[in-house]
Amino acid sequence: MEERIDEDAYFNGEELERELHKAMQRLPEKQRMVFALRYFEQMKYEDIAQITDTSVGALKTSYHIAYKKISEELKQIFG
Repeated sequence: MEERIDEDAYFNGEELERELHKAMQRLPEKQRMVFALRYFEQMKYEDIAQITDTSVGALKTSYHIAYKKISEELKQIFG
């Protein structure tokens, strides 16, 4: 899959990354932090819970909402 993306003349990874970061900046602060730690740092929910003093259930909900918001924004831009 990675090779197909690299070979696709219509795929611009830099633009996608830029739009992902823009969408993240529009999230509420806590959602942005949870999304970044989980998505980019691949931290376990239990570890994020210790850092944020938040329950794992609440973090999962926060991540899911953030993921959905970002996905919707990127779909509008990239189809």
